[in-house]
Amino acid sequence: MTSSTTDFLTTAREVIAIEAAGLAALGESLDGAFTEAVELILKARGRVIVSGMGKSGHIARKIAATLASTGTPAQFVHPAEASHGDLGMVTEDDVALVLSNSGETPELADLIAHTRRFSIPLIGVASRPESTLLRQADVALVLPHAAEACGTGVVPTTSTTMTLALGDALAVALMAHRGFTAAHFRAFHPGGKLGARLSKVADLMHADMPLVAEDTPMTEALLVMSQKGFGVVGVLDADERLAGIITDGDLRRHMAGLLEHRVQEVMTRNPRSIAPDALAEAAVALMQEKKITCLFALKDDRPVGLIQIHDCLRAGVV
Repeated sequence: MTSSTTDFLTTAREVIAIEAAGLAALGESLDGAFTEAVELILKARGRVIVSGMGKSGHIARKIAATLASTGTPAQFVHPAEASHGDLGMVTEDDVALVLSNSGETPELADLIAHTRRFSIPLIGVASRPESTLLRQADVALVLPHAAEACGTGVVPTTSTTMTLALGDALAVALMAHRGFTAAHFRAFHPGGKLGARLSKVADLMHADMPLVAEDTPMTEALLVMSQKGFGVVGVLDADERLAGIITDGDLRRHMAGLLEHRVQEVMTRNPRSIAPDALAEAAVALMQEKKITCLFALKDDRPVGLIQIHDCLRAGVV
């Protein structure tokens, strides 16, 4: 390791330590104003309008996206565009969440004035309690004094990290109040790796299943197994509950005189299964643990679908 590499790592660790200290200070500084902000958002009939300029604007976009994907309707409004017509997006049913480290960002003036003119609830986030933004706000969330990690004190680093964390805290607090679950999250986030991980078995399973009765001759069972192409056939009892399965392994174990048997003599009883509303990720874990490639999905002990490991792989679950 060269001296330059060591210097780079030292700098990186110092930056992270400074920002971590800022987050710790933020956590300790939270008070009743945070609760007021959450309650104000919960009372809103419209959306959370999140705004900020420059680096705060980038943080505002992320906070708006996090809120929207976790059950709180939200939209980012650029403060400069707001002054040129986009103020029409901000209605009396909304609540504004405005970010500015200094609290004096000039581009925010028209947006702040708009909220005051139409009695739109305003939550301000800034580091100076005496700033215009926080004096005008209905709820003031004050960022604690913390050194920026840049060394010069002028590059937004610790301050933007604290603001981002504060936005996450608001989103999670709102999630907890609303009982927001992974299933709800998937409804707003069906794409990408996260959406795939939150897929349910019912989303991926095959409804056209290879099924036979217990007293079916193996000649017929083999025909069904070949036609469906899953490499398995499910066996139903008299009440149409899953009594067992026949796999390629069962066929090999009963190779001698196989065609003279009936299904119930060859099948593996009490096979592994899963519920259709279980996460596909759980199905993958079970298949990997038991070293199998498919599972029947059961509802009231009756098969409603069949899921294969290949279906999960294609969907990006693993």
